[in-house]
Amino acid sequence: MPKTDVLQSSRPVPIWLASLPILLLIGLLALNVWIWGSDASYGPNQIALMLAAAAAAIAGRLFGTRTKEIIEGMSHSISSAITAMLILILIGGLTGTWLLSGVVPAMIYYGLKVLSPETFLAAAVVVSSIVSLATGSSWTTVATVGIALLGIGKALGLSEPMIAGAIISGAYFGDKISPLSDTTNLAAAMAGCDLFTHVRYMLWTTTPSILLTIGIFWYLGSQVDASQLQIDTETLPKLISEHFTITPLLFLVPALVVVMVLLKWDALVALFVAMLAGAVVAVVAQPQVINEVANVIVVAEAEKGPEAAKVLTADSPFIQKAYVVLTNAISGETKIPVADEKVQSLFVSRGMQGMLNTIWLILCAMCFGGAMEATGLLATITRPLVALARSTASLIATTAGTCIFVNVTASDQYLAIVVPGRMFREAYKERGLAPQNLSRTLEDAGTVTSVLVPWNTCGATQQGVLGVDVLAFAPYCFFCWISPLMTVLFALLGLRIATIRQPAESNSTGAQ
Repeated sequence: MPKTDVLQSSRPVPIWLASLPILLLIGLLALNVWIWGSDASYGPNQIALMLAAAAAAIAGRLFGTRTKEIIEGMSHSISSAITAMLILILIGGLTGTWLLSGVVPAMIYYGLKVLSPETFLAAAVVVSSIVSLATGSSWTTVATVGIALLGIGKALGLSEPMIAGAIISGAYFGDKISPLSDTTNLAAAMAGCDLFTHVRYMLWTTTPSILLTIGIFWYLGSQVDASQLQIDTETLPKLISEHFTITPLLFLVPALVVVMVLLKWDALVALFVAMLAGAVVAVVAQPQVINEVANVIVVAEAEKGPEAAKVLTADSPFIQKAYVVLTNAISGETKIPVADEKVQSLFVSRGMQGMLNTIWLILCAMCFGGAMEATGLLATITRPLVALARSTASLIATTAGTCIFVNVTASDQYLAIVVPGRMFREAYKERGLAPQNLSRTLEDAGTVTSVLVPWNTCGATQQGVLGVDVLAFAPYCFFCWISPLMTVLFALLGLRIATIRQPAESNSTGAQ
């Protein structure tokens, strides 16, 4: 966060000028999508974010913010996202070792045995919810079972954006109500609310939101015509078993992740250990896969000609092959060739290198968010919103809108909780509203909408992990759309609006 003396040392910026960088960003992003389509996030959107950051910096300089302070604001914003970027890199490496070890193929193999196209989408929401609730992390859920569920759904012939929407909906539901989640703890802390009071109070809006989401996906699944599927789900398990040694013991690797998270290991440590565990299992359980990929490398190097450097030959010992194959899988793309081109995408991983574009997007987004906050432009735009909230319903609706606004402008989920939490905390107290009203709204609107913004750290991350464009999967993240609407609906109807003078779970009307 910028230092308070930075904001006090500069003159107030007119709201019309503070809005210009945002309008510029929206215009450039729309232009990029029109010209490049889904490829806009591979360069054009990063440039748009940097141009918008430059516009914010110029506006700040005109009204007294020093260049050094703006750069410090950007640096602080980037530093807050360092952990997220490191997690992304580890997730890239994990996808490579989990493919070679057979963990993801095993999940697809057994998933095809028990799931059908009609029930898959609703089941994906439930499975993702359970795992995310247990781990307290939507990112870990999407990076592990989410990747496997995407593979199963693709094998069943379902739409990738729809599958991603189901996975993300469940993952963000579990993350939102898990006491282990960092955002759950942060929202409670910002509102000054007891953690478990916060979790219990969220259930009133979150439960109908997730039930509606499951119902929608159940309906969408019922409309699937299994006879029109392009992939033969009977032969795919046979194809998987031809390449991999499939056994339930492979599930010990993802189980290890759950155990580490439950033991409150740091996410970076847990993912690093899970990545190495996948590598060990690949050597022990899937030597034939390592040899197969090594042969692909040997052939590719032979095609480069006799003068090219060779890292492997047909006579290389297995230990050398394993080292090269696993290093390549962690760092870059790995492809296990299969005869059926329709399912080839299930046997490809992009490694750490595949996450670099997403990290580039996050860096540019955090520069924009840091510039907006360091120059005071973000505060200039959000401050009048507090004055507009004259009733309990309008206060909660304004809080929700501010959370979404900060997700769009500051490009970070945590800022979307912290900034509105700081802004509205006293307003809730003055109206006699219990702090759990604020903490619930911060989660209902701040936590879950972050993934809907392509340049937000959450949106960019899930796009990088799942390989599905944010603008493609966002319409199907039903829970993330319903949740903020549900909290506003409860406020309008005066349902479960706790006051300071009444117990947290009392049913008061909220008319203050």
